[in-house]
Amino acid sequence: MTKVDISNLVTETRSPKTMNLDDMTVGEILKTMNEEDALVPLRVREVLPQIEIAVTKIIEALKVGGRLFYIGSGTSGRLGILDAVECPPTFSTTTEVNGIIAGGPDAFIQAKEGAEDNEEQGMQDILDAQITDKDVVVGIAASGRTPHTIGALKKANEIGAYTISIACNPNSKVGKVAKLAIDMNLGPEIITGSTRLKSGTAQKLVLNMLSTVSMIGIGKTYQNLMVDVKSSNEKLVERSKRMIMEATGCEYDIATQNYEECGRQVKLAIVKILLNCSVEEAKERLEMTNGFVKKAIEK
Repeated sequence: MTKVDISNLVTETRSPKTMNLDDMTVGEILKTMNEEDALVPLRVREVLPQIEIAVTKIIEALKVGGRLFYIGSGTSGRLGILDAVECPPTFSTTTEVNGIIAGGPDAFIQAKEGAEDNEEQGMQDILDAQITDKDVVVGIAASGRTPHTIGALKKANEIGAYTISIACNPNSKVGKVAKLAIDMNLGPEIITGSTRLKSGTAQKLVLNMLSTVSMIGIGKTYQNLMVDVKSSNEKLVERSKRMIMEATGCEYDIATQNYEECGRQVKLAIVKILLNCSVEEAKERLEMTNGFVKKAIEK
């Protein structure tokens, strides 16, 4: 078996703050964890320029029918899937945002750690997902050296997709494969190599930005209201009515009536009320403005 050198990875170094971790009190450990976690947003701030480029590329892809794919192993893969599965109920997406984890869907629940070492399978997973040159593929790897993720990005590059990497080590290997690298330096974890901690938190923050700001960029919000929400439970039905009230200043009964008349489509109801027009006209205006409520009511 070939020896893998991970000695140069920041995520594999020992933290001088926790050398006596097993002698610390519960309170001391919690305080240390909290102090380390507080550093994460500051490290993410340092890569905002790269995140901005990434979001711009994702918006461009989504506007022409492309899709966003996250791919990773272990914690990184699970975080990608977590972000992807939240998009349909929040933004009424269908196939726009997707997550792939090394080892297949079962690896989300039960770890398949060996799967991350298979570069060829990473390539095959890209082919199986039918990635095209319209898509954006984001490879997530805390270490920045995961073979499965590197293989996936290599194949995505061959296809012509735009590739982005997210890693928690500077000058990462995966970043050298991707067209855009988001490399963060978070320092060592309180438990050496446990990248589900600060690294996982940092990755989640970046993924939040990628998906959320991209959805804003394709018209999924009006002001700060998630007006493309899918009303799939009682809470979301009531939230939908409240959003209509907030956006238009109407009373609850009016919001409810228009919500139902518009097939429970919040965006449609808002445009209809604000323009005092028919459902058909509101729908036409939204179609003409690619779903942007603000543009529809200003047109």
